[in-house]
Amino acid sequence: MQLIETRDHAMTSRSGRFKHLKQNGEMLLMTLPALLKIFIFSYIPIVGVIIAFKRFVPSKGIFHSPWNGLDNFEFFFKSQAAWTVLRNTIGLNLLMILIGTVVNVALAFLLYEVVNRTRLKAYQTVLFIPYFFSWVLVGLMLTSLLSPTSGLLTDLLHRVFGMEINFYANPSSWIWILTVVSVWKGAGFGSLIYYSVLMNIDRELFEAAEIDGASRLQTIWRVMLPFLIPMISVLTILALGNIIRADFGLFYFVPQNQSQLYPVTDVIDTYVYRALAKNGDFSMSAAIGLFQSVVGLVLILCTNKVAKSVNKDYSLF
Repeated sequence: MQLIETRDHAMTSRSGRFKHLKQNGEMLLMTLPALLKIFIFSYIPIVGVIIAFKRFVPSKGIFHSPWNGLDNFEFFFKSQAAWTVLRNTIGLNLLMILIGTVVNVALAFLLYEVVNRTRLKAYQTVLFIPYFFSWVLVGLMLTSLLSPTSGLLTDLLHRVFGMEINFYANPSSWIWILTVVSVWKGAGFGSLIYYSVLMNIDRELFEAAEIDGASRLQTIWRVMLPFLIPMISVLTILALGNIIRADFGLFYFVPQNQSQLYPVTDVIDTYVYRALAKNGDFSMSAAIGLFQSVVGLVLILCTNKVAKSVNKDYSLF
């Protein structure tokens, strides 16, 4: 009797799966190209991770190159620039996450206050346009502003205040220059995410707050911000997962790869790029990439666990 019930349950389950496939077949077919792309370009290359533990010789290939254990990792961490690029990568990313989140949330609040739809679309367009600029273009725009010989900003400072400033000879100023540029470029996309959350808040909550005599600031703090916290938490978790990685375009093209700025602008990705271009050391590059991936995974798991312990709605999974 139990065997018959088990068989009936299996048949019902199987027919349910077939019914699900039949009903959603078109949707599944639409996802197939994306799944193939992910499999081909994200999963198959994982095999190449073994290069990180080998002394890769192109003529011998991945599988026949000699093993060298953790020598590639050791070579990086014993280099003079290792701790400098680690400090720059983590420090600047933290600063960009913090300031970027505050600016994006503030812009979302301001956009929510715009009643006129035409003005709202205009503001959103102006904010969003920089997101589509390439870092090469942004780097050229910044050079036209900060160049010591022909920069618009440096010329203005000289004419108005009599100040002679060479931004490209002052590494410490680039902490804020890079942060401002990064936040400016991503503000349109980031604020749009938070704005979409605000648009889903029930209007009755605002009416109730108004009846209770709440000021606009109190409404933002007590009604709007609590709805944004889960999204802020999720985006922060994802950002912290990439804290050991740097946006190569930002740190390479915006400072124009000026060696005198390396104490501040040199990060793991630019350091690896130069090492690969100069020495052709694929093994060390793979080792650092693996290190970044492992640290990123650990950070996501840890920060997600902390967020989940505070509130399940704040976690990524």
